[in-house]
Amino acid sequence: MDGRPGLSAGLRLRQEQKAQPRLYQAMDLLHMPLLDLQGHLRQELVDNPFLEEESAEDVDWEDVLLDDFDPGGRSDEYEEREYFTPTVTATHSLWDHLHDQLNLLRLGDRQVLIGEEIIGNIDREGFLSCPPDQILEALEDRLGDDAPVHRGEVEEMLRRIQGFDPSGIAARGLRETLLLQLREYGRDSSLEYRIVRDRFDELADHRWNELAEEYGITPRDVQAAADEIAKLDPKPGLKYADASESYVIPDLTVEKVGGGYHVSHNNTTLPRLKLSPTYREVAADRARFEGENKSFITERLNSAQWLIQAIEQRRQTMLRVMNFIVDRQRDFFEKGAEYLRPLTLREVARHVEVHESTVSRVTNDKYVQTPRGLYPLKFFFSGGYSTDGGADVSARGVQTRIGKLIAEEDPKAPLNDHAIADLLRGDGVRIARRTVAKYRDQLGILSARLRKRV
Repeated sequence: MDGRPGLSAGLRLRQEQKAQPRLYQAMDLLHMPLLDLQGHLRQELVDNPFLEEESAEDVDWEDVLLDDFDPGGRSDEYEEREYFTPTVTATHSLWDHLHDQLNLLRLGDRQVLIGEEIIGNIDREGFLSCPPDQILEALEDRLGDDAPVHRGEVEEMLRRIQGFDPSGIAARGLRETLLLQLREYGRDSSLEYRIVRDRFDELADHRWNELAEEYGITPRDVQAAADEIAKLDPKPGLKYADASESYVIPDLTVEKVGGGYHVSHNNTTLPRLKLSPTYREVAADRARFEGENKSFITERLNSAQWLIQAIEQRRQTMLRVMNFIVDRQRDFFEKGAEYLRPLTLREVARHVEVHESTVSRVTNDKYVQTPRGLYPLKFFFSGGYSTDGGADVSARGVQTRIGKLIAEEDPKAPLNDHAIADLLRGDGVRIARRTVAKYRDQLGILSARLRKRV
């Protein structure tokens, strides 16, 4: 009997991966922006003879969804091959680039699974879109108690991915991506690195005199260091964005109908798939086929049926998520961004009865066309504050109020952060000066000293 530790857990993990590759594929479909999904489905039409494009007649999606949708598969050999075949899309995306680098490492199945989950939660700008604890929860849900994942494993794999190209990838914020880039360029002992690591708020506020006093140098030296920092890439993932991405196609549309709002899925650009009648007839007479021919027919038919159902499940999940957002953020649609309410991934996940990581994938790099303009779905999520009047206002709503106060200020006597905090407290929003400074910086607005005009 082999007593090597972890052997049985590793075997179970490989069995789990072979039994549920379509679960991972379904998650990839959730993550794909509309253009990537369009390219993926076009390629599937080429590769799978059991698929053909649906004409304009209506499809009975209720029958599709009730037809024993199963994210698993029946052929272990085929499923393993299907899982490890790269998804073919119109362009080599950031996620393709990261997966390529992951596959170059000598990793076990368990490490690959952790790496795939991390990469799946990196947004188009190159940032990790959820905390490691949430990734850990998603992995625990997949693997169960038989092969528990520890936080240290997730952190270690995150560190390895943060060493991938482009420099600064998988950071949890602007400060971390700048530090990663400086470290890779061998400047982790430089003044620039120390300023970003230890005095990032002062850097963001352009407080050159304070920094000069802190480091015993001149304000001009501080400004020179800040100029070097400004040469770093604040959004490293965008260098792998295709030029076509500048033309955003909304995945969803919200229209005002009477006194309410109607949510629809913008799937007119997607090929509508159906099973080919010719090949269904061939599959029905499988008894006359043997060996590889019979396996091919079974595998391709199962794959075609699963893909049709998975695309519809993706559509339904996105509609459920967006309908809840509309219900929760009705004041935004009626009055504007100042009236956004606090909303978290966990709250949406609980309502639509899916995991938080699913909501994260559904909302990453997805856009919605609304009567108030085009917005990324992530726009509607943020923490918030309770006002003195008992209402809730989101952090993004507070940011909007700050931007409005500054836009209306006297340029010869601009509002400092203390004054803005006092005005907000006068409206019942309890907020600290440092929080005002942080939100102002996120809006790309300079401090009062730098905004002042003579």
